[in-house]
Amino acid sequence: MATPRADRELELLIPMGGVENINASHSKSSSPSHSPKIPSSSRSHHSSGKEAFSKVIRSWTWKKFISGCVILFPIAITFYITWWFIHFVDAFFSPIYNHLGINVFGLGFVTSMTFIFFVGVFMSSWLGASLLSLGEWFIKKMPLMSYIYSASKQISSAISPDKTSHAFKEVAIIRHPRLGEYAFGFITSTVILHKDSGAEELCCVYVPTNHLYLGDIFLVNSKDVMRPDLSVREGIEIVISGGMAVPKVLNIQEEQSILSPRVGKFAVPQV
Repeated sequence: MATPRADRELELLIPMGGVENINASHSKSSSPSHSPKIPSSSRSHHSSGKEAFSKVIRSWTWKKFISGCVILFPIAITFYITWWFIHFVDAFFSPIYNHLGINVFGLGFVTSMTFIFFVGVFMSSWLGASLLSLGEWFIKKMPLMSYIYSASKQISSAISPDKTSHAFKEVAIIRHPRLGEYAFGFITSTVILHKDSGAEELCCVYVPTNHLYLGDIFLVNSKDVMRPDLSVREGIEIVISGGMAVPKVLNIQEEQSILSPRVGKFAVPQV
């Protein structure tokens, strides 16, 4: 039987409190609740940085893709229309060559272009003009074809290099539809308006409202018509392009150039 002295000596050799403290400290160090944690603020900053970087990459990729589309779209449209036009014109004479056993791509296109050239040469002569007038008279007698032919001829005459044709004479800028606003138009003719107070020269200005083949006609005093330094072809490009072909600077011609024989200035009679 152990004596109280032996018990005290045993406690001195193995202190029970020290063992409990060691076990408690070991359990605290191994507990996951006391493991070191990353602050929530640093984690939120890290995730927001990744999102911002991904947004920048997506935005940069999308912009470059759109830039490529903008560059390639007009090139693709140009090549597609050109290729379609070559096939379309080539189809007029290629069946003849295929019937003869000549299968050469582009030969029908060259033949068509040559044919068009000789038609232009022939129609410039007196005999060609007479035949053209006879054909126009025959077409104008047809109910539906007369309207189609008249509209298409007006458009083709507008870009005709023949100055004697009834084409657009000059590009004009008029005040329309209200004060402070201007509109592009084309001078087609000049008329004299007789009034009790005297005679007034008016310019017939055609203002396109739907590309080129539809528009309004205005009779404007020749003094109120501004004539920019633009050719008729440049004016047509401006209308067809929706204004994107307008030069950055427009110079209005001086007053002496308004009396240009391109319009045909009439002598205004005094009443």
